[in-house]
Amino acid sequence: MAKAKEGDTVKVYFTGTLQDGTIFGQTHEDEPFEFTIGAKNVLPKFGGAVIDMQEGENKTIVIAPEDAYGPRDEKRVFTAEKTDIPDHITPEIGKKIQVQMGSGEMAIFTVIEVSEDKVTFDANDPLAGEELTFEIKLLEILQTEEE
Repeated sequence: MAKAKEGDTVKVYFTGTLQDGTIFGQTHEDEPFEFTIGAKNVLPKFGGAVIDMQEGENKTIVIAPEDAYGPRDEKRVFTAEKTDIPDHITPEIGKKIQVQMGSGEMAIFTVIEVSEDKVTFDANDPLAGEELTFEIKLLEILQTEEE
């Protein structure tokens, strides 16, 4: 039976959990996750874990923060005056706000505190600083890169 390798397009089911057991992401029976091993849009350790798996095989991996979304950086938490926030945005704790940066890139800030005249944002990825556990099942190798 074929084994998955770098460059293959595969379909997997996965469940991602934090150390406390909280599920942060998972596929559903009718919607497996399809990706190309080695592609930039997938955590390298996640894609690498699928290498050498056979269709139907299960694997559990743990990814350290530095190999996932990086460490949490308190310098990415900042406070702004409410008067500096556009009128069409109503800051509420937990709300995610997409902002275009001066470089043209988009960033997502999460509102973590709202006071009378200030709003505190967190620009860290919600999974920054977290150790991630993935249970992966390789369903299918769709396309194999020619050797």
